[in-house]
Amino acid sequence: MGKISFLCVMCSCNFVFSVAAEMRYLNASNRELGDHFQTNHDGENGADASIEKKTPPKLLQFTFQELKSATLNFRPDSILGEGGFGYVFKGWIEPNSTAPAKPGTGVTVAVKSLKPDALQGHREWVAEVDFLGQLHHKHLVKLIGYCIEDDQRLLVYEFMARGSLENHLFRRALPLPWPNRMKIALGAAKGLAFLHGGPKPVIYRDFKTSNVLLDAEYNAKLSDFGLAKAGPQGDKTHVSTRVVGTYGYAAPEYVMTGHLTSKSDVYSFGVVLLEMLTGRRSMDKKRPTGEQNLVAWARPYLNDRRRLYQLVDPRLGLNYSVKGVQKVAQICHYCLSRDSKSRPSMDEVVKQLTPIQDLNDMASASLRPRSTQRGKVHR
Repeated sequence: MGKISFLCVMCSCNFVFSVAAEMRYLNASNRELGDHFQTNHDGENGADASIEKKTPPKLLQFTFQELKSATLNFRPDSILGEGGFGYVFKGWIEPNSTAPAKPGTGVTVAVKSLKPDALQGHREWVAEVDFLGQLHHKHLVKLIGYCIEDDQRLLVYEFMARGSLENHLFRRALPLPWPNRMKIALGAAKGLAFLHGGPKPVIYRDFKTSNVLLDAEYNAKLSDFGLAKAGPQGDKTHVSTRVVGTYGYAAPEYVMTGHLTSKSDVYSFGVVLLEMLTGRRSMDKKRPTGEQNLVAWARPYLNDRRRLYQLVDPRLGLNYSVKGVQKVAQICHYCLSRDSKSRPSMDEVVKQLTPIQDLNDMASASLRPRSTQRGKVHR
């Protein structure tokens, strides 16, 4: 789905960075974001105590030749994915070094290459180095280093073995099991709670299934911080900005006014949680009229206990928690509130999702097969 870019607040100028200026920017050792999250989040407020309090490790600076070798000359069969501004390649480097390693040895990494002519992508590249170079949490993807050489701009991340949540929900033959979905939802919620929770909050602004990456144990990590934005501080209630994001995920008040708050991310989280519940995409033009917008279609069912089970991804069969579905539907309902002030904080969402992890009241033991239920929703 494409990015949206309604210019509610026009930027008065375009920033063109010289290589020298950009190098000074990237090599600054103590940027303002360095203190971003000195407040420890513990179990009491929902986020976990995995925040780095010490000075974050310095990013590695790679040469283009090193990354060319690490990715086997950017071979097509090493492509992990493609974004709006370039490709992501699989590569190998030596531990704690910029030196390339033989395939299957050393440290496996993901290398994102920016297209040289992508001006907007360049801004997002700088923003990603800015945020991920300073923010460290177990539910944020780790940025290892970068390359800036002539017109080449590349980023090097930890490799996420299971790819994106989007692939597991919509592109795999086997359905993602219910317990895995709940583990992923909780991890992603903790990542957003961390971003929102410091004295200088960060608004992620592009939360969607393709930006939630999974490691080998299905631990979720937020990736792609190109659209992240420093949140309001002091007595300010919002940040005014041009509207960017992805159709189907952006909060309605943000699209209409350009006013950005942490509750914009909460809405997007509600959309993704609804996708995990239903197995449907946020926007799907292939569906019948009235079902193409997931939120609009599902909203009447979320607060109706008799009908909400008809929303559950049919590929799960009856392999889901009955109480878990009830709770997830309730969380979706509040996160997707049309009034942004009525939405919960991400810390509150984490608290609500945590006990769901231990539920084992599977529907297969208490409900009839869906094919025998009356009033079945058209899938």
